[in-house]
Amino acid sequence: MEETKSQSLEEDFEGQATHTGPKGVINDWRKFKLESEDGDSVPPSKKEILRQMSSPQNRDDKDAKERFSRKMSIQEYELIHRDKEDENCLRKYRRQCMQDMHQKLSFGPRYGFVYELETGEQFLETIEKEQKITTIVVHIYEDGIKGCDALNSSFTCLAAEYPMVKFCKIKASNTGAGDRFSSDVLPTLLVYKGGELISNFISVTEQFTEEFFAGDVESFLNQYGLLPEREIHALDQTNMEEDTE
Repeated sequence: MEETKSQSLEEDFEGQATHTGPKGVINDWRKFKLESEDGDSVPPSKKEILRQMSSPQNRDDKDAKERFSRKMSIQEYELIHRDKEDENCLRKYRRQCMQDMHQKLSFGPRYGFVYELETGEQFLETIEKEQKITTIVVHIYEDGIKGCDALNSSFTCLAAEYPMVKFCKIKASNTGAGDRFSSDVLPTLLVYKGGELISNFISVTEQFTEEFFAGDVESFLNQYGLLPEREIHALDQTNMEEDTE
């Protein structure tokens, strides 16, 4: 029983998988720490131990297997965890893992700002050539029309919060169909996906109070299921937690 337990503990540090279970995470952390260390400030003995603990072994090499298939000693454990520098390195590693996770989970094009469309041709090209998975929200406005400035400001905020949605704006007079977008129907919102109009709202500010903000527009669009699930700002939360420590 003791032999089996000992073998299990020793196997904890075998394998070269990356980001695969506890073994992979431990090895990735050690490799990350070694690469992030300043070569001039780290004692050679410390670098060598970290290198031995992070380098993948050749399973056909008996000597290599014996070198890496061993339990972590108390001295090695303390070597990694005892200094404040190690703590900071672990935070950097955690942040990098979060960034990798977000990159893998976030698919499709990303925008993050409001596109100003100058002509009707540019408007049509945006609708027809954008990827089919992309939701496009267009604000048709005109200077001096009540609510248009506030809606443009709301778009700026929402574009940052929903970078996978393409937010655009265009003056009614530039659409080539100005007679269809008189001041009576502005501001107008048009929502497209896959080249098709899926929703349109004329005089949309009538749905809000006289003074409205990005959250009001967000709630309105969510009522109709026009926005995807909002991204969780895990990276910002991680940074805030680190600042308070």
